[in-house]
Amino acid sequence: MGRGDLTNAEWERLRPLLPEGGRRGGRWNDHRRTIDGVLYRARTGLPWRDLPERFGSWITVYKRHRRWSADGTWQMLLTAIQAEQDGEGRVDWDISVDSTTVRAHQHAAGAPRTAPPPPPAQGRQKGDAARTNQGDPVLAALAARLAEVVRLGSA
Repeated sequence: MGRGDLTNAEWERLRPLLPEGGRRGGRWNDHRRTIDGVLYRARTGLPWRDLPERFGSWITVYKRHRRWSADGTWQMLLTAIQAEQDGEGRVDWDISVDSTTVRAHQHAAGAPRTAPPPPPAQGRQKGDAARTNQGDPVLAALAARLAEVVRLGSA
């Protein structure tokens, strides 16, 4: 098992959600090994042809990733994991997006600072006391990794 591979707990959460395999001729590459290959590529950014041999043939990993991106399997997996987290109250859906752009003068790039930056806040942070958003780390890690794969598939 490599550094970025699915843990047994993550695999047990994903296995019931995966589509059936092995109906075509020849030997069918295991879903877990293929998912590990896709996660490895998403984490490292290397070309498909440079995938290590432990993930099987690179073309198999590539084709399954493309097929699952096209038919919405990756998105379905991400949605299912996020729904499970949300059902347990561990997802904070409040976000703030600001698209303001302010241009600085060309000479503003290297100006010396007149005062040191303020120290970090010492007060309580949101969620400290109530331990909100502190849930199953397996689901949180899996959701983050699947979100990266979904972004990779749409690019």
